[in-house]
Amino acid sequence: MKRSILKLSLILGVGLSALSSTGCTTQGPYFGPLLFPIPVSPYYMDAKEDEFHDHERYERAPILPPIPPGAPHVALDPPSDDEVMQALERARPVEGGLPFLHEVQRNNVRITKEKIADYVDPPRVMPLVGPVQLHHAHYKCTVYYTEVKRIGWPIPHTLRDEDTREVIYIDHNHLHRVGNIQEDLPGPVGPTPLPPQTPL
Repeated sequence: MKRSILKLSLILGVGLSALSSTGCTTQGPYFGPLLFPIPVSPYYMDAKEDEFHDHERYERAPILPPIPPGAPHVALDPPSDDEVMQALERARPVEGGLPFLHEVQRNNVRITKEKIADYVDPPRVMPLVGPVQLHHAHYKCTVYYTEVKRIGWPIPHTLRDEDTREVIYIDHNHLHRVGNIQEDLPGPVGPTPLPPQTPL
């Protein structure tokens, strides 16, 4: 009798240890449906990556050194082809179609860029920046491409527009510091203070 009770308790102890170590029981707080993984479409992951891509490259306003006296204030950085295509995708998206049901493609893409405005505002003081000038540069970008639409239901057919064009306006605004800048100091960069005047 004692031997059978000992054997039964040993089997129960091994079974409980196996259940607690293999993850068959829930330990800790129970989150209900949130405990199970929820599948996420790759479309949303790609959208987040594109959002960070745009923020890292195109949505930051740089602060450039002062414009030298007598030098022309001309913007030398036209928008890149990638920036134009990202802006076109936001205005007229083709991603996220339904495969074999409705797909849109852009082929034979050509981009022309034309500067339509380039001017500098008078100096002013901006919080957390200091005395600066805002340099405006506006570009008109025309995108020529062949748009192909493939529709798979109810009647499968393909629509091809050989002469599609879209006009995108892109602003490249940036700041120029004003004054004699102390570049060699480790502290905050700002205009050089005036030397103290000695009384006569």
